[in-house]
Amino acid sequence: MNPVQQFRLEEKGVRFRNPYFFLRILLLAFFVFTPFMFRSFEVLDVVLKIIIFSALVASYDVILGYTGIVSLGHVLYFGIGCYSVGIFMGNLGWISYGHLALAFLIAIAVSGILSVLIGLFSLRIRAIFFAMVTLAFMEFAFILSSQLRSITGGDDGISFKLPGILAVDYSIGHFLGIELTGRILSYFLILLICMILFLFMLRFVHSPVGRVLQSIRDNEPRSIALGYRTYLFQVIASSFASCVAAVAGACFAIWVRYVSPDSSLSVSIMLDVLLMVIVGGMGTLYGGIFGAAFLMVTRAFLPKLQVLVGSILPGVPMAARLSERWLFYFGLLFIIIVYFFPKGIVGTVQEFFSKRRTS
Repeated sequence: MNPVQQFRLEEKGVRFRNPYFFLRILLLAFFVFTPFMFRSFEVLDVVLKIIIFSALVASYDVILGYTGIVSLGHVLYFGIGCYSVGIFMGNLGWISYGHLALAFLIAIAVSGILSVLIGLFSLRIRAIFFAMVTLAFMEFAFILSSQLRSITGGDDGISFKLPGILAVDYSIGHFLGIELTGRILSYFLILLICMILFLFMLRFVHSPVGRVLQSIRDNEPRSIALGYRTYLFQVIASSFASCVAAVAGACFAIWVRYVSPDSSLSVSIMLDVLLMVIVGGMGTLYGGIFGAAFLMVTRAFLPKLQVLVGSILPGVPMAARLSERWLFYFGLLFIIIVYFFPKGIVGTVQEFFSKRRTS
């Protein structure tokens, strides 16, 4: 048995005794029981967007944190997934389970092929060239989706309905005190899909290909000297991440039942993904959950600070004016996290415990 096999055997032996394992179980249990614990649709909406964007951010982390290449247009594939479902269900009116599955498959195929073409064209030159090319393609897709009104609905977007048990007006009765409507069933379907995506990504980054990608990130010249054609591995990572992002985009479209250029292909979404990766920690995958939670929760509830302060301190103008500046508090929280967690929340915590184990 070689050292690598022995290390993996020891890793499997302590897998179910690791504190991180129990944390994952608790996190999964929270997501599963959220519809039963919180009756507010706003809370349910925030939690599910955390789940969807966790998968999107983790897919971006595969190419940024694990491979070391910067893409500024990763949201392009997210938008392809959104528009694939929107065009099939809304524009074409093909409302059935088969067409919904076909929309997923087309989104995956188009994203995979496009990412391979972009990667083969740009990754052989310089990494910064890849970043600029992906940004250009995303901007081109944004303009295209705004102009092709007959297909994409233009700036007005596409609203659509979903088939069968995913329809809004569908109900199969009550369970544990809540009505199992199409919204609740859509929540559990998307949760299942995102959980499968996470398992795929974990398997990918811990596979031999994933180990090569990490070696390319740490020292690309040495990887080349070992005989690896590094740009091909980078293309594999990019295409895999793009397919995951497309599925996440399709799930997002299923949940909001609406797709538009601003909601699926804008630069602001790409900036949000970058922010989530920084907050959660690059090269961790699970950091995407904490990064998405930070952004979604603060954006959803910090604007309500004015109402809360108004109810606690009525008739105090200074308190009302201070509570209006929720963006200031958002920026302050971000600075605090970056200062105290320089490698992101998950990355810094992992480094702390690894140092304790070695000492």
